[in-house]
Parts: sequence; structure tokens; C-alpha cells
Amino acid sequence: MTLTKRIIPCLDVANGRVVKGLHFESIKDAGDPVLLAEKYSREGADELVFLDITASQEQRETIRSLVSKVAQVIDIPFTVGGGVKTLQHARDILLCGADKVAINTGAVKNPEIITELMSLFGKQCVVVAIDAKRNYDYTKGKNIFSEDSKKFWFEVFIYGGKTGTGIDAIEWAKKVQQLGAGEILLTSIDKDGTKDGYDIILTKAIVETVSTPVIASGGCGEPLHMLEVFKKTDVDAALAASIFHYETHSVDRVKEYLKENDVDVRL
Repeated sequence: MTLTKRIIPCLDVANGRVVKGLHFESIKDAGDPVLLAEKYSREGADELVFLDITASQEQRETIRSLVSKVAQVIDIPFTVGGGVKTLQHARDILLCGADKVAINTGAVKNPEIITELMSLFGKQCVVVAIDAKRNYDYTKGKNIFSEDSKKFWFEVFIYGGKTGTGIDAIEWAKKVQQLGAGEILLTSIDKDGTKDGYDIILTKAIVETVSTPVIASGGCGEPLHMLEVFKKTDVDAALAASIFHYETHSVDRVKEYLKENDVDVRL
């Protein structure tokens, strides 16, 4: 049985507001998280992702009161991340109404927490977010891809895309799957906010390496980009922000477009 492809709006939140940036920088306001969440739920989004993007950097927990308010106005699966470092953080987020917890920096710093979260809450609740960036390095020996004769590998970044780890994204995806991740939220920092399409090479490389469901993120500027990532990779879901926040496209219209182009989505 073929599972339907999911369309997931993303709320990147800073100081209580939804924001959008370019390559994780140049942040600008995009609206009220509660109002946007309610709109996307009404338009037929399959899920919603809420990321408190400065929580890890500021060494604090996700804003729980805001998570609760969003949870009250939607009736779709809800993933929340930002500053999750402990089982108690995760428990608090789930008690506020989230269905899944996304962890990135906390997982890199303490990989065992992935297994602990899975054991306590179930694999379906554990989303490992991987923020990856192309690192041009002519001496790197593994997972080298050639594009326009340049050599690069994908490096995992933490603290909201601010800090490189030296970890190969493909190797990390394999590891988080072994540790018990139920899903991978894969974001291309290079593509973030550019609106010129997903990083197909990165997405394809990860999807072909793991059996864990993968959500593609970073670079969506029009429905065609979602069509491309679904046609060119076997990704399970496509996440987007800009095209929905600024009302260039609505969730329901995007799904109609995909359906018309033979992508199996839930209308």
C-alpha cells in the first residue's frame, strides 16, 4: 500500500512570533503562530511543525504556553522542537498538546537521548531534526558528491544552524535511525529561504540511506518544488514555510496541484 505524501507547514518561532529567514539568518516577521496554525489546519495541512528556533542558542526550553495555545486550535498531528535536551523537556512539550517532539542539538550532544525518548514515549513521538550544509572539501574521503566538478559533503549543524559539528549528515542519519528515531526532519541550510527548490541531492542521499520516514525541508518557493522533490526522491513529506506564510499559495491549492500531477495526497 502506498502511503499518501504529507504536506507540512512549519512555524519557526522567535520571541513569540513566526519568523522566516535566509540560510537561517536575516530573520523577518511572518505573523502570529496561533492564527497561522489555525489557518493551516483549516486548509487541510497533514501535520504542523513548530520550532522555537532560538531556544538552543539561548540555552532555554521551548515556550510551553505558546505550544498549548497552538495545540488548542488545530486538529492535526503537531510536532514541536527547540531546546529539547532532557526527557523532562520532551514530557512537558507532549503534555502541552504536542504529538511528537523534534530534537536536533540535544541529540548531537547526547545521542542516547534518542533511544531514551523512544523507550519512554514510543518511536512515533521521536523526530530527529538534521540541519545540513554543503561543506566543500577536496580531501574528504566519504560521501562525496560531484556537481559541476565541485566536491562537497553535507555537514550537520546545531544551535539553529550556527555551529558546525564535523559530522557527516548521511552517517548521522544512519545513526539516528539505529538509535530509534521515528522520523527525520531534514533541512538544507543552503536552500533555506531561497525559494528556489529543495536540495534534491541531499534529500535523495538521505532517503536512499535510511528506511525511517524523511521530511524534506528548505527551499520551497512554489508548488512545482514540492512536485519535484516527490518525483525525484522517495521522501515521505514536504515541509514549507514561506509559500504559506505570505499567502502566495494555500495548503489546499498546493495539494490539488500535486494530485493533478499524480502525487498521492490526502484532500
